[in-house]
Amino acid sequence: MSRVVVVGLGYVGLPLAVRAAQVGHQVHGLDLDRTKVEALVAGRSYVEDVTGEELQEVLASGHFHARSAPSPEVLHFDVGVIVVPTPLRDGRPDLSHVEGAGRTLGRLLRRGATVVLESTTYPGTTEGLLARALEEESGLVAGRDFHLGFSPERIDPGNREHTLVNTPKLVSATTAAGLVTVKEFYDSLVERTVPVSNPRTAEITKLYENIQANTNIALVNEVAELCRLLDIDVWEVVDAAMTKGHSMGHWTPGPGVGGHCLPIDPMYLAWLAREELGRPFRFAELAQQVNGERPVLVAERARALLGGTGGRVLVLGTAYKPNVGDVRESPAVDVVRELQGRGLDVTVVDPHVERWSMTPVLTLEEMLPSLPSFDLVVLVTDHDDFDYDKIASEARLVLDCRHAVRGSSNVVRL
Repeated sequence: MSRVVVVGLGYVGLPLAVRAAQVGHQVHGLDLDRTKVEALVAGRSYVEDVTGEELQEVLASGHFHARSAPSPEVLHFDVGVIVVPTPLRDGRPDLSHVEGAGRTLGRLLRRGATVVLESTTYPGTTEGLLARALEEESGLVAGRDFHLGFSPERIDPGNREHTLVNTPKLVSATTAAGLVTVKEFYDSLVERTVPVSNPRTAEITKLYENIQANTNIALVNEVAELCRLLDIDVWEVVDAAMTKGHSMGHWTPGPGVGGHCLPIDPMYLAWLAREELGRPFRFAELAQQVNGERPVLVAERARALLGGTGGRVLVLGTAYKPNVGDVRESPAVDVVRELQGRGLDVTVVDPHVERWSMTPVLTLEEMLPSLPSFDLVVLVTDHDDFDYDKIASEARLVLDCRHAVRGSSNVVRL
């Protein structure tokens, strides 16, 4: 088994590190967030895909250690995996975290080691920016002295059917020998690996996956608004279309898109197309526009339902998807901001989100008796924890953005 360093212990990095430790690798996880590291050392998981029991088991086995900075034990690693954020800053890719992680590993790098980037980025990052950072810090040459590869993360947080282990893993490297080592490492973690010819191919494949999802969600969101104006039930349309049985994906409308992937990743390729090719990537840009307008539509519908005046609004769900606590790029954040901007008094409920400061927060226990005191309830994220029958019976008026509250005349669909 290998000595592994995982840089970045978030929604992707922590499950990867724990899985590597479970199969017997000696794993050191690095994260600059001391609060995260302290929680991990204490055996507390902050990621839905890693249970406290799983974390405590790998800690007790001695196969997993979490640190906020490299220590002597991290030296001489065999495999280094970079799983750090790649956000947008003013519409441009921000790869400072990737470069910083590369320089950290570069100072520890030894001949024969392997470094793999998992963070989503535009084609050319692995062989360009990351290779330069590693080489400048180590004095070694990628492909000659150490192996370098890209294997895009495909984790869907909270998904119990498609997990890290059973989701096929793309693997790539800058050399044939590097591909052997990268594939060998991931073969020890997942059921199936899928080699591709080079990192640029793997990088753009990951972007294509997310662009396809973002575009299809934008399409159904656009159809939903047309159906509303035409007095047609879009959910009946979606269900009817799915009976075709082929060439149809099950995409549903909602208040927008969120998470670190869909609202951000397509713009990496759109930026590259304009920057290097001098042309727009129209599908990605249009999808971004359509989905970005949805929170405004939610707020406008809410205000209209309240007669254009003020009122008390309870927002259910602030995470970007059901049954997780991740609020990164969540449309709920924009929904709340838009509601407040229209003079509405907003309170939220989300049993999965621990840190929320934009509005007052109710617990699930406080929510049910409080429902009649709100002029409008807006369901943004359809967590399983919500009792939708109770919500329908107790709330004065519900704006349902997820088609989860049914069978009541006081429920209005987005």
